Amino acid sequence: MYFIKHLFLFTNYNIKQLQRKWLTLPLLLLFPIILVSLIAVIAVSIVTPEEQKPINVGLVDLDKSEETEMVLDMIDESSQLGSYIQIKKMTKKQATDQIENHLSAYVTFPEGFTESLYNGNQVSLNITGNPNKRTESYVVKELLDSIARHIRASQANILTINYYAKQLSIDDETRQDMLFNQFTNFLVYTVGKDKIIDEEKITNNATNSPVHYYGLAGWFTIITIWLLAFYSFFTKDEEYRIMDRMRLYGVTQIRQVFAKILSTFIVTFICAGITLFILTNLMEITLFGEDYLRISIIISLYNIAFLFGLAILETVISGQKVRLLTQSLFSFLSLLVSGAIIPTLYFPLYVQALLPYSFSGESFHWLQEVIINGRSYADYVPLTLLTAASALLMLGISMWKERVNP
Repeated sequence: MYFIKHLFLFTNYNIKQLQRKWLTLPLLLLFPIILVSLIAVIAVSIVTPEEQKPINVGLVDLDKSEETEMVLDMIDESSQLGSYIQIKKMTKKQATDQIENHLSAYVTFPEGFTESLYNGNQVSLNITGNPNKRTESYVVKELLDSIARHIRASQANILTINYYAKQLSIDDETRQDMLFNQFTNFLVYTVGKDKIIDEEKITNNATNSPVHYYGLAGWFTIITIWLLAFYSFFTKDEEYRIMDRMRLYGVTQIRQVFAKILSTFIVTFICAGITLFILTNLMEITLFGEDYLRISIIISLYNIAFLFGLAILETVISGQKVRLLTQSLFSFLSLLVSGAIIPTLYFPLYVQALLPYSFSGESFHWLQEVIINGRSYADYVPLTLLTAASALLMLGISMWKERVNP
């Protein structure tokens, strides 16, 4: 009962302190917004990607058989070769003329390709790359290897059928038709069953939607700066000089710290809600009531965990300058780990594996999922556990400090 009474008493005192400083309050609120907005504009202008040009590949058929014509038609019309690869049939002369500038490479089906395929001889496809586009040529080589694997699998089936067909009383024309049908069925099956090129899409919001990403990162950074600024504003040196006298009235340091956490949380949460509404309207992001509820829960858990981190540092470190420096470093590391400064995709893999154990990383990740990627759910369990752990750690350190310095 006394704890709650003292908590509201000091919280009311902190809010009144803030009201007395109403002249400097706009500067405290606007300075982080102006600073972070300028940095975000510079970052967006730097990382905005140029328009990606597709890889152009030519297909040249020197065999001129029905089988190779069918293969080229299916490859030419297939949408399974990746969105950044454009394949077009052409003559040998056209491919030679365009290899120096337009084409990244061209693939040639040599003469006698079908005959070698049916007779069990080794078949090969020839690739001619553009020396000025080595990376694109290597991608085409990987594509060629994938096609060759399908052809070799098809050849094995055809040779098996051809071996047993020769032992039956079937004329050559019927046998050739049977082999062609088998080749067609197997080619349709392999192209339709799996992708010739397996694609794994890794979304990087910093480049796919840089305006939205850095807008959200700026908002997240501003909230963090506000948390540090308001918490430092509510921390006064007089508290340490009259601490002994306040203990006589049963007022412990932990109650004052909880009051500062509550005061900072209330002020920052209100400012965060107003700026989020403005941000979503400026970036034309459509959010529904459930989305705002998810964002409120995520940002509330982040604020509480971050404030408990500041409180732990305040409890451990008594010197004002050292404490403020340590809390500033803690704020910077929290933003760095979250991905608001540098996208986490650019971190080493062993660092990315540790990010789920960071409250700031979890918070910013789910903010991205809800605001940018349009997720209709969020996993609050890891963030709740991290917040609870920071609260228990802060309580343990405070109780230990009270016992050591009664």
